[in-house]
Amino acid sequence: MRINQNVMANNASRNLASTNVMLGKNLEKLSSGFRINRAADDAAGLVVSQGLRAQVSSLKQAARNAQDGISVVQTAEGALNEVHSMLNRMRDLTVQAANSGGNDTAARAAAQAEIDALATEITRVSDSTRFGGVNLLDGSYGIRTAVSAASAGVANTGVVGASGGSFTIAINGGPAITVTLSANLNSSQTSADVLESDINAALTAGGSIYGGKVSITSTAVVGSTTNNVLSISVGGLKSGESFTLVDGAGGDLSDLGITSLTSSQIGNGGVFQIGANAGETVSLAIVDTDATSLGIGALNVTTDAGAASALGALDSAISTVSSIRGELGALQNRFESMINNLQVTTENLSASESRIRDTDMAQEMVSFTKNNVLLQAGTAMLSQANQVPQSILSLLK
Repeated sequence: MRINQNVMANNASRNLASTNVMLGKNLEKLSSGFRINRAADDAAGLVVSQGLRAQVSSLKQAARNAQDGISVVQTAEGALNEVHSMLNRMRDLTVQAANSGGNDTAARAAAQAEIDALATEITRVSDSTRFGGVNLLDGSYGIRTAVSAASAGVANTGVVGASGGSFTIAINGGPAITVTLSANLNSSQTSADVLESDINAALTAGGSIYGGKVSITSTAVVGSTTNNVLSISVGGLKSGESFTLVDGAGGDLSDLGITSLTSSQIGNGGVFQIGANAGETVSLAIVDTDATSLGIGALNVTTDAGAASALGALDSAISTVSSIRGELGALQNRFESMINNLQVTTENLSASESRIRDTDMAQEMVSFTKNNVLLQAGTAMLSQANQVPQSILSLLK
C-alpha cells in the first residue's frame, strides 16, 4: 500500500476528465443543433458541408434574382398592354377617318388630333416606364449589338449617289428593304442627313422595329484633297442580330466607299444571375417602343391615302408590340420554371448539408445519457479511491 502514488485515484481522475470533455461536447451539439461546431469536430465533413452551404445560400439569392426578373417583365409587359390599347384606339380612329363618305374635314381633323395625342402618350410611356430607376422601354435596356460602317473617304467634288438611286438593307437575313435616295449625295453634311433620313424612312415603312435607329454622320478629312468620311451606326439590335447594307448588284456599297461593318456591344442591364455559378445568366433586351420606332410618329388620316397608309403602319406596330409582349411572357414562364428548379435544388442540397453538419438529436441524447452516468460514476469512484490511503492509518496504530 502506498500513499505517494494513488494509482486508483489517478486512473479514476483521468477517466472522469475524459468523460467530462465528452459530456461537454454532447451538450454543445445538443444546444447548437450542429454536429460540427468547429473544424476539429470533423475536418473533412466541414469542408464538404461549407461548400454545400455556400451553394444553398447562392441558390436562394438566385431564386430572388429570378423573382426580380419576373417583376421587371411584368412591369414592362403591363406598360405595353396599355400601349396595345392605345394602338387599337388609333386603328379604330383611322378606320373611322378612312370613311370619307361619312366624315367631313372637321371629323377627320378631330380623329387626327386624338391620334396625335395617343402617339405622344405612347412615346411618354416608352420614355418613363422604369424599374428601380432603370428605363425599360426606351431602347436602352439590355445588351445589344451595334453595327457601324465607315466610308474610306469620298472626294468632295464628286456626286456619291444620285437622286432616285437605291440600295437594300437586310436585317437578320430577312427580306431586303429597298432604300431610295431622295436627293443627290455629295461631300456635304447634307449627304449624311439624306442617307439617315432615307434609311430610317425605308425601315419604318417596311415595318422594322429598327426604324429611327440608324445614325449617320459626316466628317471632313483634310489632306491633299478634302475628303468626306461617312460613318453609319445602327443600334437596337439584340445579340446575334445582324444589319447589312447591300447595293443593288448584291455587293457592298462601293459607291459610298463603305468596305466593312464592325460590331460592338451597347446598352446596359438586362442580365439576370439565375444560378449559383458564373455564367448562369439570362439576358433580356427590350427595343425602343416609342411612336417613332413603332413607325406611327407621323400618321396622317386627313386624306384617303394617308388613312390607308396609317392602317398598314398601325398593323405593323401592333404586330411589333405583340411580338415583344410574347417574348416577355415566354421569359416570365421561364423565370417561374427556374424558380421551381432552384427551390428543388436548394431543398436537396440543404438535406445533404444537414446530413453532414446537423446533430442527430436522438443519437446524441443516447451518448449524453451514457456520459452523464459515467460522470456521476466516475465522481463516486474518485471519491472512493481517495479514501483508500486512509486505511494505512490503521497500520500505524
